[in-house]
Amino acid sequence: TDRIEGILRESLRACQAVEMEDVFESLGEVLGSASIGQVHKAKLTPAYGGDTVAVKVMHPNAENLFRNDFKVFRTLCKVALPGWDPILRELEMQMMTEFDYINEARNLKRVRENMAQSPYANKVKVPEPMIELCSKNLLVMEYLSGKKLADSIEENLARILGGDVQMARRVLKAKQRTLFESKDISKQKKQGFLRELSEIVGEGNDNNSNLTITKALQLLYMTRDARKKLSLLLDATGHQIFADGLYNGDPHPGNILVLDCGRLGLIDYGQTRTLTKRDRLALASVVAALGKHHHHQQDHPDNTREISHAMQTLGFRSRGSDDDNMARFAALYFDSDAEGRKLGYPTPQKYLMHLNSVDPMVEVPDPAVFVARTSFLFRGLGALLQQQLRTSVHWRKHALLAIATDGEGRALYNLGLTPISVK
Repeated sequence: TDRIEGILRESLRACQAVEMEDVFESLGEVLGSASIGQVHKAKLTPAYGGDTVAVKVMHPNAENLFRNDFKVFRTLCKVALPGWDPILRELEMQMMTEFDYINEARNLKRVRENMAQSPYANKVKVPEPMIELCSKNLLVMEYLSGKKLADSIEENLARILGGDVQMARRVLKAKQRTLFESKDISKQKKQGFLRELSEIVGEGNDNNSNLTITKALQLLYMTRDARKKLSLLLDATGHQIFADGLYNGDPHPGNILVLDCGRLGLIDYGQTRTLTKRDRLALASVVAALGKHHHHQQDHPDNTREISHAMQTLGFRSRGSDDDNMARFAALYFDSDAEGRKLGYPTPQKYLMHLNSVDPMVEVPDPAVFVARTSFLFRGLGALLQQQLRTSVHWRKHALLAIATDGEGRALYNLGLTPISVK
């Protein structure tokens, strides 16, 4: 705490010409910590409104340490995962933006304004930054009272299991392993969370006898509620990507809160990404094409040429221009890796290596990288809930609306979002 107070005091003196005691009445508990910085709960003095705020302070020398570590990481990946180098290059460039909290504060302000004008204004909340107190290594923002989404799921499950937090963690870890199993959970026989939970807990465990009808109903309610929250998160992010062109490229579970008021809190916009209109529409075309066969309840896409063309318009290039393989790349990046698991590839990385062995991807456009990363993160959340997420299905309506609104005559869509050809 003394070190954090020292950084805080120095930043306020240098950038705002005020003393820490003039701004903060108290500096409280740690809300989160990472290699780059640390977030504390704090109380402002009456002169600055007297509100409770979250204060994000950057660790000294964090930027140089990251540069050196990532340089080593990229060198290793060039050998182990050569197909990932374009992705890693964009990842490094974007992650360097995390070392400027003024930039993050401005992004927070823009995203907050966008969300306030969106259909999700009453369902999600983005903290308001106090830009006048921010600097390159200090970010002061509104404190959102709530719990991390992952913690909320864990606590609810522990409550159903009679308060057994360790067992709840064991169950959720087992669920996460679904991502690395060579099978497609969307095609599994629906045995139900109760039966699956019984298998994880173990037949000889006393907790097993407590899995009553009441607990089954509680589990059902918990799963449905969590899925609703995830669906809302997907919709809010889809709106940010395709309508606003400004979104969080790092929506991992620690950056999503279940607020005391019932809304979802969206925090940590250090990796905010901006998309041009051209990039938004090109991404929208890929997602709309991917989601088409799911919308018509087809098992396999019959529009691989359309998907491939949309990917090439976005900027993807492969050595052999294989349409089928390009469509599979599209599905892996922006929809699901279920096809890879069907073919026996247990992880997205192994499936990507297979696709690169068929027809190597030689160019991956920068705008696609973090949208794909966002899709992967949401699939991980879905795995916790025994849900095979296909992000193109959730994002298709946002993609079609973007094309209809900003497509400049490329297509028109009726209220049912069904394409109408334009001659």
